[in-house]
Amino acid sequence: MPFSVADLVAYFHAGAKPRAQFRIGIEQEKIGVGADGQPVHYEARGVRSIGGITDILRGLERRGFVATREDGHVISLERNGERVTLEPGGQVEFSGLARDTAIACRDALTEHVREVQEVARAHGVRFIGGGVRPFGTRDDVDWLPKRRYVVMRDYFDRHARDSRLAHDMMKMTATVQANLDYDSETDAVDKIRTGYGLTSIVTALYAASPIVAGRPSGYKSYRAAVWLETDEDRCGLLPFVFEPGFSFRDYVEWALDVPMFFVVRDGVYRPVAGMTFRRFCAEGFEGTAATLRDWELHLSTVFPEVRFKRTIELRGADAGPMPMAVALGALWRGLLDDTGARAAAWALVARHSFAEREALRREVPRAALNARLGNRSLQDLAVEMLDIAGAGLAQLPGGADDRALLAPLRAYAAAGRSPADDMLADYDAAGGDPAKLVAKWELAP
Repeated sequence: MPFSVADLVAYFHAGAKPRAQFRIGIEQEKIGVGADGQPVHYEARGVRSIGGITDILRGLERRGFVATREDGHVISLERNGERVTLEPGGQVEFSGLARDTAIACRDALTEHVREVQEVARAHGVRFIGGGVRPFGTRDDVDWLPKRRYVVMRDYFDRHARDSRLAHDMMKMTATVQANLDYDSETDAVDKIRTGYGLTSIVTALYAASPIVAGRPSGYKSYRAAVWLETDEDRCGLLPFVFEPGFSFRDYVEWALDVPMFFVVRDGVYRPVAGMTFRRFCAEGFEGTAATLRDWELHLSTVFPEVRFKRTIELRGADAGPMPMAVALGALWRGLLDDTGARAAAWALVARHSFAEREALRREVPRAALNARLGNRSLQDLAVEMLDIAGAGLAQLPGGADDRALLAPLRAYAAAGRSPADDMLADYDAAGGDPAKLVAKWELAP
C-alpha cells in the first residue's frame, strides 16, 4: 500500500484552519431552458431559434473567462478564482471563492447570475431555479461531452446498487450547497454529525422540484427522491456518523471501501469496474499505483448528504429561487460555526435512531415540512432551527448582516411551506403553460 490509513487521516487533519481564517463557500447549479421550457442542447441545432450551452460559454469567454477544453469541448471556465462548470445534462454550476460572510457570497452569486443571464438571454436561453428540470424527459437532454461523465454513466448502468434513477440525477437535477471550514478533528466531526442530523429538515425547507416532465410528480423534492435511487454505496446518510467516538478514521475507512469510477492518468479516464480504493491502494491498477491525487479525486465521487473534502460540504438543498440560494450559507454558518448554536441544533435531533433518520429521508421528498421526526413536525423543527441559526450568526464576525438573509426561510417555515408549494400554485394558475412558468421561475439576480 503506497500510504497508510494514518496518512489519509492526516490528509484531513491538514485541512484544519484557525477560526480567524474560517470562510464560507457557495456552489449553485441552474437549469437552462428555452422560452417554451424545453432543454437547451450543448450545441445549438439549426431547427430551433435558441442557442446552445456552448454559445453561453463562448459569451463568458469574451468577458474574460479562461476556458478548459477536453477533446475540443469547453467543459469549464475560470476568472479570478471563480469557476463555472457544467453538470452532465448541461446544468451550469457556479463555484465561488470562499468568503468571510454569507453576505459576501450572496453578492458574488448575484453578480454571476446577472452576468450569465445577460449572456444567455441574447441566445434565447433562460436559467430557472429548481431542483429538477421541469419540462422534457431525460432522453431530451444531451449528455455533456466530458470523459468523466462517460465513465460514470456506464458505471451506474453496470455496477451501482439501487441506481434506477442515476441518469436522472446526472442529467436532470440541480442543487445549491454550502461549504464550511473546521479548526480540528473535534470541530469537524461535530459539524458533520450535526449537519447529517439536520439535513432532512433543510431538504424539506428547500424543496423546489415538484414538476417533472411537465406535470406535478407527487413530490415536493423530486431531486431528493432521485437521490434515493442513485447508488446505495456512495449516497445518503452514513450511520457511523451518529455513533459515539466518530472520527476522521471512520470516514476514511468508509471511503476506502466505496467502489471507484475510474483512475485518471494523462487526462485518460480508465474505468476500474468498481474496484474499491482500498484494493487500488493494495494492488494498483494496470501498473498504476495510487496517489494522494487519486484519493482527492475519489473523495469527489462519493455523494453522501454531507461530504468531507478538507471542507465540509452541506449538499441536501434543491436549487431554487435566488432568495433561498443566497440564504443557504447564512443558515449553515449560523448553525455550525458557532459552538453554542451547534449544540442547540444537535439537541433538536440528537435522540433519534438511525432508522428514524433514514425513514425521514425517505418521507421528505413527498411530504417536505409536513413530515415528522418522532412526535414533531419538520415545520416546528425548522422554525426552531432558524431561531438557532439567527442566534448563532449574532455571535460571528459579520453575522449580524448575514441574519437578514434568513428572512425568506423564516417566512416559509412559519407558513409550513417550501418553494415547491409556490411552484405548484404557479402551475395551476398558468394551466401548466411552460412559457408562463419559465417567465415566472427565471432566476432573478
